[in-house]
Amino acid sequence: MIGTTLLFGGGFQLNEHGARSMAQAGAFAARAYDASAVYFNPAGLAFQKQNSVYLGSTFISPEIDFYGPSNLGSNKKTSMKNQIFTPINAYVQYGITEDLHFGFGVYNPFGLGTEWDPMWDGRRISIKADLQTFYFSPTVAYKVNDQISIGVGVNIITGGVELRQEVASVPVGATPPIIDLELSGNNFGFNVGLLYKFSETVSFGASYRSGSKIEGTGTATFTPNYAALQLPNGEINGNLELPATAYAGVSMSPMENLEVEVDFQYVGWASYKELKVNFKADQSSTVLPKNYENTYIIRVGGEYSMDALKIRGGYLFDHSPVPQKYVDPVLPDADRDGWNVGFGYQLSENITIDAAYLFLKVRQNTVTNTETVFDGTYNSIANLFALNIGYSF
Repeated sequence: MIGTTLLFGGGFQLNEHGARSMAQAGAFAARAYDASAVYFNPAGLAFQKQNSVYLGSTFISPEIDFYGPSNLGSNKKTSMKNQIFTPINAYVQYGITEDLHFGFGVYNPFGLGTEWDPMWDGRRISIKADLQTFYFSPTVAYKVNDQISIGVGVNIITGGVELRQEVASVPVGATPPIIDLELSGNNFGFNVGLLYKFSETVSFGASYRSGSKIEGTGTATFTPNYAALQLPNGEINGNLELPATAYAGVSMSPMENLEVEVDFQYVGWASYKELKVNFKADQSSTVLPKNYENTYIIRVGGEYSMDALKIRGGYLFDHSPVPQKYVDPVLPDADRDGWNVGFGYQLSENITIDAAYLFLKVRQNTVTNTETVFDGTYNSIANLFALNIGYSF
């Protein structure tokens, strides 16, 4: 049996799927004005008056410092390697009739990763972890009347994960092998949404995206691969658990040209109870308990219009799903606060540009008695920049 530590938790969920929404802390489910409604609330497509394309990306730069391991009497600082991640979002929406609309989106709702120095103290837990998912979402929305619309879509999901760590059991004096795991797979899911306009200035939106279990297959590679250790080099399989998510939000316009929205986002991480990786070569398995908890995100944002220019801002609180016992260097997660700003500008009759910045502060987290027996203190932040271009026709 080979010890492996895999991932998944709040730190690998991405909610930045359009610069207009990101600038408002992701509080967008009750309006869903642009084609990113495919993600936030598919029902919003039905109220859009023009066909449109909306394309963009988010540049994410995380920083993590670890102090420890305290259970070994150390308070040494180790910094994660600098990385830049660039999840994409691409949407199109088209009015088939005045009331029936079609949308399609491609986006990355789960991703990111961590990478540490190959010789650091936690190398037997993690050297590198990298997750990427793509969702392809054909969607339809129908406007029942001037107040109510509904939407439904299918999610075609592909995902993969790469992991690297040092193997613990080696002959005395030998160079410890490094294990590289690669898993990938596909599955399906669905999303539904409702939008209700109480008046011209007040609206309510709700949406739900199903979870999905991706049954991944791949390979395990050991370097060096000592024959005496009989390491299970070759084929492996395991499951990638992606949680269900739901949004509910209320939007209102307290004064002319100003809109504010408050959203509650639920994330069903309790579906992730354990990680099991099966090695075909010797029919062995490794099972690691995770016992994540369902969690939530509170989002508050707003937009002020000044003719062609729109000024935006917001705040979010993201509650971590990871119990303290299971925090580790693969996912040093904790509660987080996010401050968002941005703007939109109408470049021409048909072209808009949206930009956003998010400063995400992960609250300092000191963990003890951890499952990996690797205690210490984590300090983390992330800087996120987003840019989108919209074209209406």
